Amino acid sequence: MRLEARVELSRAWLIGAPFAAIAFTLLACAGLVAWAGAPVGLAYVRLFEGAWGSRFALTETLTRATPLILTGLAVAVAFRARLFNIGAEGQLYLGALAAVAIGGDHAGGALGLPLPLLFATMMLAGAVAGALLLLGPAWLKMRLGVDEVVTTLLLNFIALLFVSMMLDGPMKDPLALGWPQSVALLPELEFSRLIERTRVHSGLLLALGLAVAVWALQRYTRFGLSMRAVGANARAAAFAGLPVTRVVLGTALLSGALAGLAGVGEVAGRAGYLTLDMSPGYGYSGIVIAMLAGLHPLGVVLSAFFVASVLVGADSMSRAMAVPTYLADVIVAVSLVSMLVAALFARYRIRWGRA
Repeated sequence: MRLEARVELSRAWLIGAPFAAIAFTLLACAGLVAWAGAPVGLAYVRLFEGAWGSRFALTETLTRATPLILTGLAVAVAFRARLFNIGAEGQLYLGALAAVAIGGDHAGGALGLPLPLLFATMMLAGAVAGALLLLGPAWLKMRLGVDEVVTTLLLNFIALLFVSMMLDGPMKDPLALGWPQSVALLPELEFSRLIERTRVHSGLLLALGLAVAVWALQRYTRFGLSMRAVGANARAAAFAGLPVTRVVLGTALLSGALAGLAGVGEVAGRAGYLTLDMSPGYGYSGIVIAMLAGLHPLGVVLSAFFVASVLVGADSMSRAMAVPTYLADVIVAVSLVSMLVAALFARYRIRWGRA
């Protein structure tokens, strides 16, 4: 038995692979639901209702999907150029920290700027903070051959420790007791609500717009073509005259900026301040989302809604059926493995017999 590359990739295979992975995931996890003592069909119904079955459920899913779209885009952009960014979590936190540093309700926080310019500066600061955190590992990879998987992963912990130091120090809210918390963002800088009396904010529109923009960049621009060429074969791209190092560094800046904007959105759109538990792993979930989407920017949106549905719906399922909420993490993890296997069979076929 051996794997043989398909001569021509089937578009139906590539499009159907994520759906096959999701179907297999739900089927595989049905055993865990039954093991927990809950009826499988009813549990999945509760999962769906908890994510989409009411106005509150729908808006919570949309709120949870907003940062997931941005971190999924960050990972998809980097992976497309063979830059394996595992540091979106740290980039998200640094983006949030930069937003509070610029727009926080503290002495000098307003910088004396007009409100529109201050808002733009806050957004730019968050994007730059995330971008710079990824620029270092990308440069080390291109110049010294350092594995970016290791450096970006370890930088997550360094970034969180730095945020912890700032929240316990110069950016700590003097009125907050116990758990470290930053000063609040100026109310004028918070994102507007898309639906009254819910947590859905205009950051969702920003995330959707950026998904379309990234798709257009990759499909219709020279930089996007260069990014895909470097990801397909860096040596061939260099032989063809493409500036591989410049393309990878530009990709790093774009990827880190998207993750940083996810942090800005969480501060300005949802919480209003920064804490150490602001993200329940959005950066790491972005890896699953990007892989489920086949690294396609528009597919990232659908994948983010799926993951957000699982995370939100699992809470409702747990309350109704006494199923552990950790099942949501299992579903997300199994979906990643299933997608990798589905993508493998979309590109290769099994040949039986001797070579």
